Amino acid sequence: MKQLLELLGFIALVQGVMGLLHEFTDWHIGLVQRIDFFDGYEIYASVTLIVLALALFAAAGSRRSG
Repeated sequence: MKQLLELLGFIALVQGVMGLLHEFTDWHIGLVQRIDFFDGYEIYASVTLIVLALALFAAAGSRRSG
């Protein structure tokens, strides 16, 4: 379970960072800008993904291995 939380946290972190890079550098990377639901709210969605990643890392850190 700990490894799953770490994997999901890593994916959320990468997607959040790529979403912010897309917004500030206009590189066409990440999934956030491809979802029409987030149209106009891409920065908020990317920051939310980064916060979610930190929460998942904290949850993984509090779990015992095994």
